[in-house]
Amino acid sequence: MKETLYTIPLMDAFHADDECPLCFIERNVEQDLLDFVLGSGSSYMESDVRQETDKAGFCREHFKKMFDYGNTLGNGWILKTHYIEMNKELKKQIKMFAPSKSSLFGRKKSFDEGNSISNWIKDRDKSCYICNRFEDTYERYLDTFFFMYKKDDDLKNILKKSKGLCLHHFGDIMAMSDKQLNDKQKEEFYPILFEVMEKAMERVGEDVAWLVEKFDYRNKDADWKNSKDAVQRGMQKLRGGYPADPVYKMGK
Repeated sequence: MKETLYTIPLMDAFHADDECPLCFIERNVEQDLLDFVLGSGSSYMESDVRQETDKAGFCREHFKKMFDYGNTLGNGWILKTHYIEMNKELKKQIKMFAPSKSSLFGRKKSFDEGNSISNWIKDRDKSCYICNRFEDTYERYLDTFFFMYKKDDDLKNILKKSKGLCLHHFGDIMAMSDKQLNDKQKEEFYPILFEVMEKAMERVGEDVAWLVEKFDYRNKDADWKNSKDAVQRGMQKLRGGYPADPVYKMGK
């Protein structure tokens, strides 16, 4: 198959012998986005980029990762103009706000329903420049996965021999499979994927169980087998990500 912008990283992820190739992709894409936003290329000084970051803002998780990244000046510039945008929005929301009439029915209203300002804040909390850029890129990788699966037996064979996916990304693949595969393709794909996932979950579960047994004094001289990093792999397999990863920082 002809290599493209998305096929090469996807194949690299499957060849990485990771617990989840899509976690591998996710980490690389997110780090690339942090580099783009705050790295030495100084994209935060570009007016078109800052217009987008001013409007979208960043979620709590990515604010923390941006802080950890280490570019104080870059973060300062981004926050400076984002605050200008946010203060304009806040004044507008306060000006338009009209309190609801108190009533017995109102007091029973669900907390989730909120009012105009609380709902505006909830929308702001969901808005994130990095999340938005990531979702667009990640969806292309999912499309590429199914395109390669249908066109290239190499990926099919690699999938069969892989360590599977984390449950989080397994869910994404299952969701996309409904619209990406026809009935005949599903008859082949699901048994392959399900067998891989069942074996992977059992393997990691056994590694975690043996890690616990190793703390029994009777097993102090026994071989660790594959359990030394079972905690971080066990966490990854259930929720995705890399619990043992160091903080990603700006390259000097």
